[in-house]
Amino acid sequence: MPTLKSKLGGKSLIRNVFNRLLHMIARSVPGARGLRPFLHRLRGVKIGKDVFIGDQVYLENLFPEFIEIQDHAQLSVRATVLAHNRGAGKVVIGKKAYVGPHCVVIAAKGRTLTIGEGATIGASCVITTNVPPYIFLSPAKPNIAGRVTVPLAATEDYWEFVKGLKPLSPKDSEGDA
Repeated sequence: MPTLKSKLGGKSLIRNVFNRLLHMIARSVPGARGLRPFLHRLRGVKIGKDVFIGDQVYLENLFPEFIEIQDHAQLSVRATVLAHNRGAGKVVIGKKAYVGPHCVVIAAKGRTLTIGEGATIGASCVITTNVPPYIFLSPAKPNIAGRVTVPLAATEDYWEFVKGLKPLSPKDSEGDA
C-alpha cells in the first residue's frame, strides 16, 4: 500500500506544501523575467539566464526538479509543463525555445522530452514527443465533426446534446471552421 511520502513524490509533506505555495505565488505575481523564474528555482526547477515565464504558467507540482528551462527560453501565458505521466519523466526546454499560449508539454514515465533550441510551439499545441531544434509547430486546424441539433448551451443534459449530434451532409463540409 502506498505511503503518504510516496504519494508526494518522495518529499516531505512540508516540502510539498512549500513547493505548492511558491507555485501559486509564481503563477500570479508580476516579474516574468525576474520574480517568477526566481520562485520556480526555489521550487527546484532548473532555469537558465533571461528566461521569460508568462502569467498563469503551470510548471510541474510534484517533480519540479525534473524540468529544465535553458537560457533565453520563453513560456507564454497559461502554458503547462508536466514532468510526469504515470511516473516521473523529464522535460528540457532548449535555449531560445518558445512555448506558446495554452500549450501542454508532458513527459511520460522514464522518458526525457526535449524541445530543441530555437523551436517555436504555436498556441494550444499538445507536445508529448521531442521537438527538433528550430522547428515551428502549428496547432491542428479545427474540423467540423457533426451538425448540432440541440445546442449544448441550451441544455443541462450533456447526453441530450450528444444524442442531438447528426452526421455531416456534403454542404456542411463546404465551409471552413
